[in-house]
Amino acid sequence: MTDDDAPVVLSGSETAYLRQVLVACSQMLTWAQRHGGPQAGALLAEMTRSAAGGRSPGGLLYDISLAIDYLDFAPAARNGW
Repeated sequence: MTDDDAPVVLSGSETAYLRQVLVACSQMLTWAQRHGGPQAGALLAEMTRSAAGGRSPGGLLYDISLAIDYLDFAPAARNGW
């Protein structure tokens, strides 16, 4: 196993903090889409497409939701990794 393949193990508090950050990002993106007007929507689309992976705003929200779900349902860390 290389360093790139090594599992990431987070403490409970780290996991909770990361989840809060992801939820805040999701809420911010959703608010901007719904209430930001056409210029904010265009800027949001341009920013997400220019980021690594070239995602649409909806695709980015989907990825954030998957990350939150993974944190919520990830198996407990085991010794021996």
